[in-house]
Amino acid sequence: MIPLSVLDLSPILQGGDAGQSLRNTLDLARHAERLGYNRYWLAEHHNMRGVASAATAVVIAHVAAGTSTIRVGAGGVMLPNHAPLVIAEQFGTLAALHPGRIDLGVGRAPGSDQLTARALRRTLTGDVDQFPQDVMELLHYFEPAQPNQAIRAVPGEGTRVPVWILGSSLFGAQLAAHLGLPFAFASHFAPAQMMQAINLYRAQFQPSEYRDKPHVMLGLNIVAAPTDEEARFLFTSIQQAFVNLRTGQPGPLPPPVEGYGERLDPMAQAGLASALSQAIIGSPDTVRAGLAEFVARTGADELMVTSQIFDHTARLRSFQIAAEARDALAKVAA
Repeated sequence: MIPLSVLDLSPILQGGDAGQSLRNTLDLARHAERLGYNRYWLAEHHNMRGVASAATAVVIAHVAAGTSTIRVGAGGVMLPNHAPLVIAEQFGTLAALHPGRIDLGVGRAPGSDQLTARALRRTLTGDVDQFPQDVMELLHYFEPAQPNQAIRAVPGEGTRVPVWILGSSLFGAQLAAHLGLPFAFASHFAPAQMMQAINLYRAQFQPSEYRDKPHVMLGLNIVAAPTDEEARFLFTSIQQAFVNLRTGQPGPLPPPVEGYGERLDPMAQAGLASALSQAIIGSPDTVRAGLAEFVARTGADELMVTSQIFDHTARLRSFQIAAEARDALAKVAA
């Protein structure tokens, strides 16, 4: 069975606060480490009352300091919001503190609305069309410094922090292939072009000093519980969060609601079905079968599991069930 990793948005719960969310994040990271998850990534979002990981590098430092073996990284940093040198220094510092454990996934979306993007950058000179050049500049800063190099990332130079390209469209697949970098696709919320992006990336991949062959990681929603019924109930928190976001009312992660999906109008139901089509919701048997089918269909090299569950204990249990499904499938394969 292929490796499983964790994507955590450090959700702020309805009635909770960011401090509790960040404590839950570290607790989940330690749990994932014990369960043999490969990576633990956090995502950059801004001006969102339901996400506590806006200062992504700071949260990564918090998680890496509280764990010992699991890789910790960004999934991702939205590079148009930042100068590449600043990100190289931040992640170079993380790599100096935690050698061999830091990943850097970068994306070209703002992770926010345009008004917030302006507040982040002060001007709009940061340009998504500049993203390929920004990635190459970032990669350059992680290389050993050259004689008389005018601008150096200290810390950062020589660390060779692994850089991933994130994407939800064909653009990221093409860029990752051209640069010979690993590619992570956001199929957990934008699955429409998933198979096309995978095929394009693999077909166009150019071996590089970073990788000699393509490596695809796919985002996947998994909500696991002892029964299918309980899992579907827990999943309604994610459904509500998506509807709230799409209707311009993002907020803290709401508690589950019995029968939520059935009460939505047909348009909202269709939108949810499309955005969350790559989700495995159910009991241990359902999760095991769903994982086997998803891997066989996509040929993914790695899966990044996300599980937005309101109750922290139920969330820990969901990741445990997913890990047990991974182990059971590995035994079958062996």
